[in-house]
Amino acid sequence: MTANAPLARILILAGSDSGGGAGIQADIKTVTMLGGHAMTAITAITAQNTLGVSAVHPVPTDVVIAQMDAVIDDIGIDAVKIGMIGSADTAQAVADRLERLGSVPIVFDPVMVATSGSVLANADTIAAFTRLMRIATVTTPNLPELVALGGEAAVLAQVRALLMKGGHADGDTLTDRLVLADGTDQVWQDTRIDTPHTHGTGCTLASAIATGLGQGMSLPDAIARARLYVRAALACAPGLGRGHGPMGVPRDFSRHA
Repeated sequence: MTANAPLARILILAGSDSGGGAGIQADIKTVTMLGGHAMTAITAITAQNTLGVSAVHPVPTDVVIAQMDAVIDDIGIDAVKIGMIGSADTAQAVADRLERLGSVPIVFDPVMVATSGSVLANADTIAAFTRLMRIATVTTPNLPELVALGGEAAVLAQVRALLMKGGHADGDTLTDRLVLADGTDQVWQDTRIDTPHTHGTGCTLASAIATGLGQGMSLPDAIARARLYVRAALACAPGLGRGHGPMGVPRDFSRHA
């Protein structure tokens, strides 16, 4: 993105996190800090903190779609980020709506389980993820989510690009791997940051990638900047709560890193 480029309009579909660490709250912070304009279609309301999720209330499907239509018809969008989807019916309806957008970049983070271990998607909803994976520019599961979706080969058969996040693997080195539909791949490796305050890492990474794509960056460049942003956010985590706390807001992070 150049200094004179238009403000990237990023539509976020995700659940609300009352603790402010993940979901819509993390998404809005990320898009804003990276120079985009964050817009939302909230798919679920959760009662959660750093210790776990105590209640989930899915937003009715028609209300989710109404939020999308309100934004798309007036403001317009340059990229979409999909996180927690709420229900199988909502997943199908969202896919129907997004298929009408044409070439707008879509980042799908198939949220199933919160950092605390709380389940955020039932079996029917996970089964409906297939349509979202097919229309997404890139799908970004962590390793447990990749297994739940059927494994690398099964997911690659459905997607245009797969970013496999290695945060759940053992060892001091964290490896993320991007595989494109043509079989080409790219790997990023970094020393793991030792902190319990990792709540919202997946949400933040996906929103950062979507912002980059909306700003005209290539997918590898958008991923590279997003990873740097997440690492900076982990490094400045404020240490809130008694469990997996939220990351920080890296105010000195360069938008053009």
